[in-house]
This record gives sequence, C-alpha cells and structure tokens, in this order.
Amino acid sequence: MRRVWLITQLVLTVFVCAITLFAQARLKTRVYATGLSSPVAFIQDPLDRSVQYVVEQGGRIRAVRSGIVLPTDFLDLRNAVASGGERGLLGLAFAPDAQSGRVYVNFTNRSGDTVVARFKRTSDPQIADAFSRFDLRWGGPNGTAVIAQPFSNHNGGNLAFGPDGYLYIGLGDGGSGDDPDNRAQNPSELLGKMLRIDVNVPDSHATGYQVPPTNPFVSGTPVAARPEIWAFGLRNPWRYSFDNPAHGGTGALLIGDVGQGSFEEINYEPPNRGGRNYGWRVREGAHSHITSPAAAYQPLTDPIHEYGRSLGQSVSGGYVYRGTALGSAYQGRYFFADFVQGRVWSFAITTNGQGEGQASGLIDHTADLGGNSVLGNISAFGEDADGELYIVSYSRGVILGVTGPLPAPTTPTNFRIIQ
Repeated sequence: MRRVWLITQLVLTVFVCAITLFAQARLKTRVYATGLSSPVAFIQDPLDRSVQYVVEQGGRIRAVRSGIVLPTDFLDLRNAVASGGERGLLGLAFAPDAQSGRVYVNFTNRSGDTVVARFKRTSDPQIADAFSRFDLRWGGPNGTAVIAQPFSNHNGGNLAFGPDGYLYIGLGDGGSGDDPDNRAQNPSELLGKMLRIDVNVPDSHATGYQVPPTNPFVSGTPVAARPEIWAFGLRNPWRYSFDNPAHGGTGALLIGDVGQGSFEEINYEPPNRGGRNYGWRVREGAHSHITSPAAAYQPLTDPIHEYGRSLGQSVSGGYVYRGTALGSAYQGRYFFADFVQGRVWSFAITTNGQGEGQASGLIDHTADLGGNSVLGNISAFGEDADGELYIVSYSRGVILGVTGPLPAPTTPTNFRIIQ
C-alpha cells in the first residue's frame, strides 16, 4: 500500500508542477513574414483570408500570402511619396463593400502634404491599378486635393473603416512642438482631428466623398466647425482601431495619441459617440498643458490610459483582442506598444452604465514576447481574418504573430499500478 501511495503522490506532484508551469506560461511571438523595409501597417485582405498587405513607409504595399511576401507589389507609390522621418506612405484601408475593389491610401506627397487617394484592384486582386488613382478633394469640388501640412512631423496617417461603413481619417496637429498655431482646437482646420466621411459615392463624384448627415458638427453645435470633423484635440494619432463587432467586439474606437514630452495616451470612444474633444493642446493626457487660448469647446475627454516618459516615448495604438489562439484570458484585452522602447502591454476594458471604458489589470508582455531584440521598434499591430494578433516591427522589417500558451494538462484519473 505504501508503494501505491508513493506512486500516486508522485503522479500528483508531476501534475501540480505541470499546472504551475502552465500558469507561468506567457505569450510568445513567431516570425510570420520577413524581408520588409520600414513597415508601418499590416492589413487583412477582405477577399482572401490567406492574404494580408504590408504598408512600407517608402511607398510600397507588399502582398503577403500565408507568410510569404509576393514578388509583385500590390501598389508602388515611391515616385509620389516623400518618405523619411514621420512622412511617407502611412495608411491603407479596403472599402467595406469589398467587391467594389476600392482601396484607400494615406501618404505625404512630394511637397509634404497629406493625400488620401482611392485606387481599384485589377483583375488580379493582389494588384491595384495605379492608373485608377483619384485623390479626394477637401472643401468641395473646387477645393484642394491635399491637406496642407505646415511642418514635416505629426502627419497621423492611419485609415480605418468603422462598423458604420464610414472612413475614419486621423490627422496630426501639423507638427513642430506644442501645436504652435493651435490647430487641434481650431474648428476651421482639419489638422489635429479625427475625420469621418462617406466614400460610398459614384466614381464620377467630384470630391470622392460626402459628409454623413450624422456627423456631430453638421448642425453647428457645440461649435461651428468643418463638417468632416468627427472629434477634436488630437496631437498625432498613431494607430487607432475599432473593437471589431464581427468578432464579438463592441464597436468602440480606441486611439493611440503620441504625447509631447510627458504623457502618452490611449483614448476610448463608445460606438457612435462623436463630437468629443480629447484636449490637445490644452491638455497632454489628463494633465493641463497650454491652457490659453481655451479649448474650442467643453467638456474635454480624458484618456482611458496614459503612461509617462519613464516607460516610453511614442505610443503605437493596437487592437482589442477578439481571436481564440491566445485563450479566453486575453479576450477583450487591448494591446498596444511603445515605438521607441519596443515595449508591449495589454489591459482589460470594462464599461460603466454610460458605455464609457475603464482600463484595469495592465500587463507588460515585453519580456515574454522576446524583448527589444525580437520586437525592435513597433510601428503598428494587425489582425487577421480570425482576429489573431500581429506585431509590425519597423526596425527589423518583420511581421510577428502573437501566440498563446499550450493548453493546460488534464487531471489524471483512474490510476493503475503495474507490479
């Protein structure tokens, strides 16, 4: 009997050790695609689950099929793009009506101004028609096909279609430091804002978009402003995303906004809650900054999360995880990074009775994901057709897939002692 007892205890000890090791298991990375140059975005193809696109700052969009970079570019805009510093080809979004073949890009042109252009796919869906280019015109049919950038930095550049089918365009404050002309609070400026436009118009439409009638400033309240504006008070929104309803998400918008010198911030916006003022330059994060002149309107919306310069110097917004490979413990957690430090964190999100988000349970995943030698400078995140998470390493030119721990071992039963 004593021998049976000892063997049983040994088995249970091994099982407990396995459980302990599993509890200590953390997220890992795997190399998904390599050989890229200064990648800044990773976008899923809505027509083919095995294909994604990598936006390279220098002006190329590379098609990736099952982790292999295809030899022919989806689109090559190197002759049209001014690249370097914070300029370049910065954003890509596919129209929700994927069968239309429409794709939108955001880049800084040779003069350093922002262009949002529409293209169409060719008969080969992994190649865009460069001759189909149409640059959206701002301010009506007689307006300009660029958004003028007074300085070389803070171009924003992300593009994303919301669950409402409208195109969201995040624009920085125009650059320099401390928004010297207070553009982010200027109602007549598009800079320092989140825009929302309806691009579901005919190819012959003079401007390429119309203003949704539900945009918050169409009625002139709480302030008379450009009707394309969805939200005020952004400094340099470097990557934002929607909590994807197709994967069980809420539809909320989360914005990573790069700070001036003290705080990086993540802003949370419940679904269809436009008209917010995120505070820049009156505030940096949740803290007073330059308070004169006053904000264009009140109230100001504080970030859901902020961190100081001891932890990082340039936030890269990410995604609320809605996949399955990482396990249920990571469902609904928002992943984000710092570009300069190459650090990755996540936090849980809960909402109150008014739908406002609250962050809790911050986890630093950096070491488990391989540290800076593996992550490099993180310019963006991406998600595939299943909602699985990817990291864009700008400095290393690689796309990293995020993987979860192995399944926990099952409890052993029906012990049998063999004499």
